[in-house]
Amino acid sequence: MIALLIILVAALLGITIWQISKIFKLSQPVESDDSQIANNKDNEKQGKLFLVFIVFLYGLMIYSFWELSKFYAPGASDHAAEYDQLFFISLGLIMFVQVIIQFLIHWFSYKYRGQKGRKALFYADNDKLEFIWTIIPVITLAALIIYGLFSWSKIMNVEETDETLVIEIYAYQFDWRARYSGEDRTLGEANVRFIEGVNQLGLNESDPYAQDDIITTELHLPVDRPVLFKFRSQDVLHSAYFPFFRSQMNVVPGMITQFGFTPTTTSKEIRNSEYMVEKVRNINEIRENNDNLGPDEKEYEFEYYLLCNKICGVSHYNMQMKIVVETEEEYQKWIEEQQSFGELTAQN
Repeated sequence: MIALLIILVAALLGITIWQISKIFKLSQPVESDDSQIANNKDNEKQGKLFLVFIVFLYGLMIYSFWELSKFYAPGASDHAAEYDQLFFISLGLIMFVQVIIQFLIHWFSYKYRGQKGRKALFYADNDKLEFIWTIIPVITLAALIIYGLFSWSKIMNVEETDETLVIEIYAYQFDWRARYSGEDRTLGEANVRFIEGVNQLGLNESDPYAQDDIITTELHLPVDRPVLFKFRSQDVLHSAYFPFFRSQMNVVPGMITQFGFTPTTTSKEIRNSEYMVEKVRNINEIRENNDNLGPDEKEYEFEYYLLCNKICGVSHYNMQMKIVVETEEEYQKWIEEQQSFGELTAQN
């Protein structure tokens, strides 16, 4: 009720100020210039404001690149360098065109501002000029698209070899599960119709290939070993997002999608890198100055995470799974400690 009264009072105050402004306007001398047509003084003022704004715009752009570039995360997969190169080439071209076009727009707005007695030059057309400004973007965009398609094909077409580790990533509101094939190196059959009790992923219990499958709540990956991910969704559309590995794939109900990459940096290596040491230092300083945090909450240690990049429901923001990239020896030790699906169902 109080909020409604405040809104009504604010609305009445706004109407009052508006009415007072109309009275003030009526009280002005008749000879005052209230014309709605811009004069030379108005044009001069607006032209100079255009110059001021372009200086402000460039200053803001330079500051943003300088200040926010520190948040650009390093790549940790085999294709991350090529992905970043494509990104920076695209960004460089966009910024090159943007800087030139913005300058011309604002400079011409000042140089050719309205002046009494000046007439605009009527310029019907110029076939040569139109050809130039059409063919240059066509060639540039075609080159970018072709480059992007080659990069996409290289990233997506992962050859499955004896060395490739095949992992299923299973999505449901609002969590992830990872499923590893056991010694048979083959993932067992799965279907949502088989979901019951501890069988959260719907594995076919009668399928022998499913018995040695390993289901985990953390994703462990051996460094420098190719990994092929197969994605399934139990309910709605999700999107598996690996920001540091420069990878993302939609997880679609009723079908299996896939992609792969080779991790190149372990969790320990990136945690101790200069980039992360600086980030942790900044975050800990912020947390130390926050009195609402307890002593245990002020420490921060970096981890890779798998995130959902589609708004899939009310807890979408919290749908994440920890990723641990480790040496082959550490990975083998961890996988041997995990319980297989057959052992899990036998206990229940």
